Amino acid sequence: MKPHAPVTTTDGTTGTAETSRSPGATGRTLAASETSRNSGATGRTVVVTGAAGATGRAVIAALADRGVSATALVHRAGQIPSALAAGAGRAVAVELTDRAALADAIGGAGALYHVPPNMHPDEDGITRSVIETAQRCGVGRFVLHSVLAPHLPAMPHHLRKAESEAVLRCSALTWTILQPGWYAQNLLAHLPSARAEGVIRVPYSASAPFTPVDLADVAEAAAAVLTGTGHEFACYELSGPATLSTHEMAEVVAGLLGVPVRAERQSVAHWRRSTPGPIPDGFEPMFRHYDRHGLVGNPSVLAMLLGRSPTDLRAVLTRRLGVP
Repeated sequence: MKPHAPVTTTDGTTGTAETSRSPGATGRTLAASETSRNSGATGRTVVVTGAAGATGRAVIAALADRGVSATALVHRAGQIPSALAAGAGRAVAVELTDRAALADAIGGAGALYHVPPNMHPDEDGITRSVIETAQRCGVGRFVLHSVLAPHLPAMPHHLRKAESEAVLRCSALTWTILQPGWYAQNLLAHLPSARAEGVIRVPYSASAPFTPVDLADVAEAAAAVLTGTGHEFACYELSGPATLSTHEMAEVVAGLLGVPVRAERQSVAHWRRSTPGPIPDGFEPMFRHYDRHGLVGNPSVLAMLLGRSPTDLRAVLTRRLGVP
């Protein structure tokens, strides 16, 4: 398929621009008999939104591992190469609130995995647009990437996900909801300071508990739900196998780096000063909740979906650092 000419505004954020991977990009041409392998449980295309982000790329890669060539939806045409590099067979730049353009992008899809824009003030409105458009287009299965404990009143961005879940539950779609917890990969941003200063700084209590979950495990579970059966109208909490404070996470990092590493709390004001770019309003309420309660869940459901124990923090970091 030849790429369509870009149809975007001057800011590159509306309309559609489409590119598809040529057979040579994957190193082989797919035979006609492989069509069912390269689609969702319904035998049609799998679409992934938010496909330029870490979660979207991970889900696309997990689908590719199962022989499924996904259609990636991204926000800007400049993000198309990253989606294709992750393993998508086709990538489209589309504004998710432009329902006509979105319908063109997802028409004929058998399944859709929606990754909402995290902490966007209109996240629930954007998700409503995707849900209602998917319903109108006859999408066979809709999987929503939500969050662990979406109904917590102290975190507005969680409540927007709860509202999105409610819209999906009241739709006519066949749906599944995934509620992942705190990503183990969040710790990777702290490795430079751990190496250089021997410290991991967080803007909440370093004693607060978390159950870090591997993004790759979340993506594998998503691919299993998108391509398998028996997940209709299910809501799955996805958490890692151990409850750890940041102090305990620092001990894991220290063991892998071979240097002393401690965890300490920093003020939110200091965090703001050291964080580049605009900061969404949802971070400070989230930090206040983390300070008092952390964010914990149970790993049993993820283990069921994976058919194995979820990956622990040490293994996630070992994979990234390339240490034995």
